[in-house]
Amino acid sequence: MEDNGNSVRYLIFDCEAIADGDLIGRIRYPHDQLSPAEAITRFRKETAAERTDGKDILPVTYMLPISVAIAKVDGHGRLLDLVTLDPPRYRPEVIARNFWQGWQHYKRPTLVSFNGRGYDLPLLELAAFRYGYPVPAWFNSDAKTYDQSRNRYNTLAHLDLSDLISNFGAYRIAGGLNLLANLIGKPGKTGVDGSKVQDMYFEGQLQEINDYCRCDVLDTYFVFLRSRVLTGKMTLEEEQQRVDETHAWLVARQDETPAYRHYLEHWGEWKAPQV
Repeated sequence: MEDNGNSVRYLIFDCEAIADGDLIGRIRYPHDQLSPAEAITRFRKETAAERTDGKDILPVTYMLPISVAIAKVDGHGRLLDLVTLDPPRYRPEVIARNFWQGWQHYKRPTLVSFNGRGYDLPLLELAAFRYGYPVPAWFNSDAKTYDQSRNRYNTLAHLDLSDLISNFGAYRIAGGLNLLANLIGKPGKTGVDGSKVQDMYFEGQLQEINDYCRCDVLDTYFVFLRSRVLTGKMTLEEEQQRVDETHAWLVARQDETPAYRHYLEHWGEWKAPQV
């Protein structure tokens, strides 16, 4: 893709999801006549009991996207905009459609995620399957292997920062995005994580879920910038300039977007080692 300095070259994104109680009831408990909420509660309890960490995070196959936040970034790493899809209604079918249509609209820029290959993209792919949305440029299985968008090593189509930093799963990044963000002075998790989203949804906290998703995207963006330094595609001075520019961008918008004020309140500074 030709870069004119202002075009969207990267879409840095994150998803939050809720369980499809009707689907869970039909697949997991077809004879028990459970309500959707009851089916979700039962499945969460069973999942927590089966896991060694006690978490009740359900398989992505039973989930629906309830929040997708996307940072639009140009070829020089500048943040152009940060949006959530389908506000204020946040309908899963519209979120999924808008995500794939937006990717096409911007001429298929590189998708950037943290562990998106393991969760976020399957969530959105399954939503496209469920709702009948064609995405031929993404499911281009007739192309040469390396040119296929879903090829794990095609980082021009999708750069999964978890894959990049872990050498494609050679080791587990204990602490995940939260740890990497903290290493470079950014907030990371500040009271909310993905395991709380389902309960927040039950409590009607759709905006709060999307605010949390925005903050995860900001963390991912700053990890992306440092990855550009790591791979020699950006100097440390250029990265710090982008960080300063983005800080100013957030300050200018914090009154209209409370998530940015929250992010700034937990902002830290990264200091280069003195050698």
